[in-house]
Order: sequence, then structure tokens, then C-alpha cells
Amino acid sequence: MIEVNRQGEVWVFAEQEDGVLHDVSLELCGKARALADQLGVAMGAVLPGAKLDGLPERLIAQGADRVYRVDDERLAHYQTAPYARVVGALIEKHKPQIVIYGATPLGRDLAPRVASAMRAGMTADCTDLEVRDVTDPKTKQVHEKLLLQIRPAFGGNIIATIVNYDWWPQMATVREGVMPMLPPDASRRGQVVEEKVEIDPSLLALKLIERHIEPRRVNLKGARVIVAGGGGVGSKENFRVIHELAGAIGGAVGASRAAVDGGFVGKEHQVGQTGTTVRPALYIAAGISGAVQHRAGMEESAKIIAINKDPDAPIFSVAHYGIVGDLNQVIPMMVKALKERR
Repeated sequence: MIEVNRQGEVWVFAEQEDGVLHDVSLELCGKARALADQLGVAMGAVLPGAKLDGLPERLIAQGADRVYRVDDERLAHYQTAPYARVVGALIEKHKPQIVIYGATPLGRDLAPRVASAMRAGMTADCTDLEVRDVTDPKTKQVHEKLLLQIRPAFGGNIIATIVNYDWWPQMATVREGVMPMLPPDASRRGQVVEEKVEIDPSLLALKLIERHIEPRRVNLKGARVIVAGGGGVGSKENFRVIHELAGAIGGAVGASRAAVDGGFVGKEHQVGQTGTTVRPALYIAAGISGAVQHRAGMEESAKIIAINKDPDAPIFSVAHYGIVGDLNQVIPMMVKALKERR
């Protein structure tokens, strides 16, 4: 456990692969910058890997004051043990008060390992982070400027706020897409700190012989148009109208949790607190009631069109345009009109 350091920096683990920074790392830089400014401390980024030229400058442009670069050929491809050793060693040396990671497969593997080594708490899959004074309900002691780690719990049915006032650094993983990526500022200046960490050969137990990368089939986060279906679609067979509209309009197919749980479509299509957070130019919600868990994942879309038989459905509260009607009648009419327009 690292002692509580109120002047410690706010850090982002800068995830990269083959010299390309992951979007979630750049998204988190904006949030970390805001948290650091609120705390009156510097914001840092930890960047392990190999052949990292150009990446520190990108992180500085996104808000980092310091980039702790560990450039080592043995870190060219991610392995849990050596990466955990590197991040843990830097935490012990510089004593940040907050460390946040993207809730990617890599981040979900690395963060708990580092937290365990540091004997620190860690909250997974956060959807928001805030800094606020917290009063201990038992002792009535006021803890100033703690990190509030906000995440869905119990299958997304409630929102939990977690604080950590004595086991530092405060650590969290944050889901992709929940933090907007701020525009880079090329005029920003920062410091690149070259770090060397001793890596015991026993930590390099694996040797990469061959690599196969399968492209992502569904990219909801990058889609400009999304057509999403909910439990109101009724069945997997009926869900084809969602695919037809998405195809006609050139969009991606999304879904609510009810549609995924009903087996209408795969989980990779799920939008919401327990799925993907999206901000497309156009979001069409068909047969989606609009539970708060779903709205949290799409309500920042530029334009929202809702189709639902229930005029009192909560989805209409966030929609810019609403169509009250049976989606099995409305969507074929929309598809026909789009095809005729072409």
C-alpha cells in the first residue's frame, strides 16, 4: 500500500498497440486533466511499450503534463507480469493519488494485478468519475477531495458510488466511450520522463511465436448512424427489420439489453450501461422503452428518433423526434421511402 499523498498526480495508463494509442486512453486524458485541475496537481500518463516515438507528444496534446515512457523491446507485446511490474514500480516511485485505466481487455487484466501488488482498492467498469468531499457515516470524519468511482451494479439495475479514503492510490477502470475525447491542443508543452524498470527474466515466461488479429465485426462506437432494437421487437425473426433499416440507411445495428437477453441479437450489439456507450450523429431506437440504463448509453447522440407503440415510453423524453406506432409497420415504410429516394 502506498501512503496517502494529497499532492500525488492523476495518472492515465496509456494503452497502445503497435505504436497506436487506444482511443479510450485519449478519452481518459480529458477526464484526468479535469480531475487534476480540480485537485491542483499535475496529470501524468504511463506509457510502456516499444518504438513509442510520437506517442508522448500526442498524450501531452490531450492534456498530460508528464509522460512516463518505458521503451523496452521486451514490452513490444503485452504480457501481464512485466507490464504489472513496470506500472507498479512507477507507482511506488512517483506515488500518484489516482490511476485510471481503460476497461478494455488489456486494462481489465492489468489493473487488478497492479492493485493487488500495491494493496490498493480498484473499481471496475466505471461510467463516471468525480472529486468531492466525503463524510464517513460511522466516524463523521470528512475526507477532502476523494475520487468518487461511479458504476452500474446488480446487472445495471442500480448506480453505485465507491470511495477509497485510506488504501491508495485510488484506482479505477473506465468503460470505452463514456468520456468524450477532447480535441488535442498541439500548443501544449509537457515533459517526457524516460524511465527504466528492472524486469526479471522470470516475468517473461511467454514467447510470442505467431500473431493473428481478427478485425472487430461490430464497431458501434465509431458508427455515425445506429439503428437499435429493443424487447418490443418481439423475436429474433422480427429483428430482421432492424437490420433492413440499418442497411438502407448505412448504419450499424444496436440493441437494448432486453433484446440481447431475449436472444434477438449478439451482446456485441448492446448499447447502454452494461454495453457500449455511443454518440452517433443519428440514433434510431425501435421498440426500446428507454430504461435509464439504456438512455445512459445513447442520450448524447446528436439526433434521436424513437419508434414505440407506447406514447408514454421513457425513450420519448430524450428523443428529438418520436413516432408512436408499430415498428413492424413503421420500419418497412421507412425502408421503402429510403429506397425510393435513392
